[in-house]
Amino acid sequence: MKTRSPEFAMVATLAILWSIRGVIGIKFVIDREECFSHNVEYDGDTIHLSFVVIKSEGSWHYAPDGVDLVVKGPSGNQIHDFRDKTSEKFEFVAHQSGIHRFCFTNKSPYHETVDFDVHEAHFSYHDQHAKDGEAIFPCFLCTIYVS
Repeated sequence: MKTRSPEFAMVATLAILWSIRGVIGIKFVIDREECFSHNVEYDGDTIHLSFVVIKSEGSWHYAPDGVDLVVKGPSGNQIHDFRDKTSEKFEFVAHQSGIHRFCFTNKSPYHETVDFDVHEAHFSYHDQHAKDGEAIFPCFLCTIYVS
């Protein structure tokens, strides 16, 4: 009998937890600029996003500066602009369905590691009920596209 590797078990567990939470998260290292896209399915969906810059333990290149994040809607309109932040949480209502872009900029001369999470909710409050012909989609299978 062949047993599965611990790595397979870890990946399977993470996949199950990821689908239950309805949250997309990514950890990446940024040199200068990194952009991500997320397809918002429905007008009026609430988008929750958060990020944190994970500082390295090496004090020889610690910089107190954060990163910049610009959030743009499908038509290119700027939704929000964060400057020099090491962490932030933000929520907005998508007035258009379609591809929303999240572009991070690192002005530091050193690489930074960023933990970035996006959650899309069809309703702002969990106690709201669907109306006739309307379904609730909490974004269990959303995708972030790296551009």
